[in-house]
Amino acid sequence: MFSYRHAFHAGNHADVLKHITLVAILRHLMRKDAPLLLVDTHAGAGIYRLDDGAAGTSGEAAAGIARLQGALGHTDSGQKSALALAPISPVATSNIATALSDYLSLIASFNTGPAARGAWRVYPGSPMLMHALMTEGERASVHDRLKLFELHPTDAQALLAHIDQLQAGRQVAVARHDGFEALKGLLPPPASGAGSRRALVLIDPSYEIKSDYAKVAAAVQDGLKRFATGVYAVWYPIIPRPEAHGLPRRLKTLAQQAGRGWLHATLNVGAAVDGAGLSASGMFVVNPPHTLKASLDDALPQVLQALSEGRGRGAEWSVEASAA
Repeated sequence: MFSYRHAFHAGNHADVLKHITLVAILRHLMRKDAPLLLVDTHAGAGIYRLDDGAAGTSGEAAAGIARLQGALGHTDSGQKSALALAPISPVATSNIATALSDYLSLIASFNTGPAARGAWRVYPGSPMLMHALMTEGERASVHDRLKLFELHPTDAQALLAHIDQLQAGRQVAVARHDGFEALKGLLPPPASGAGSRRALVLIDPSYEIKSDYAKVAAAVQDGLKRFATGVYAVWYPIIPRPEAHGLPRRLKTLAQQAGRGWLHATLNVGAAVDGAGLSASGMFVVNPPHTLKASLDDALPQVLQALSEGRGRGAEWSVEASAA
């Protein structure tokens, strides 16, 4: 059960899709001056080194965030780094999509000093990205709350240590607990002083066991019953398994039955030369911001151009959404 470690996959193409989507959602939600409850049901270690350890061993970041960084001009080619940038053709930087530029700027903010001039050595996971956005500028005075859950003993310990360094106090809570079960006790969120209730739930288990697919659908279904207006963002791998192909269909049905809007985005960077590894993943969002589809329509073609070069067939992106 605990064989999966996200550190081996940090900064890969699936993280790129997940985090561009997450940041775009939060940017829209945070336009409103009212507190948010942010929940990450499978938080991992929170932040990862890309130039050594697990990520350095797998090399997935070199074909993900490192390629994107190099293609979009976020590195000084005269500087050397322990994480080599893969050779790629640069993407025109004069018109980078807003959501993509925002995401890259956030990743860059975690790579300051000498590291900023070479390939990025640090990759923030969803917990750190959410914390960064909820504490930016005037947003900090709104006092959003972040709830993080992780069951893996090593990752849970690392996550707690990383969060302790933030000195975030009661604004961020970490628990070694089953995120699926913990979510039930958090919804509906408590009302703010003005009476509003707002929440974003990110659900991204490892799917190392088949039952995760059913648990994801059950968590969204239960969440919609408890708090129908919450935003539920689900990441999943696109692999040759019936459960994986059936999950977005099930989530679409749940959203329609609840009378809620939905969005489904996929990214396939093309088969690897050796045919190994994950090449595609998806994000399904219930109650997406109305701006999300346009943001992803602009960003994903540029992401695909950078990440699919030199890979095999199947490279494509898609964004489908319910009618307004």
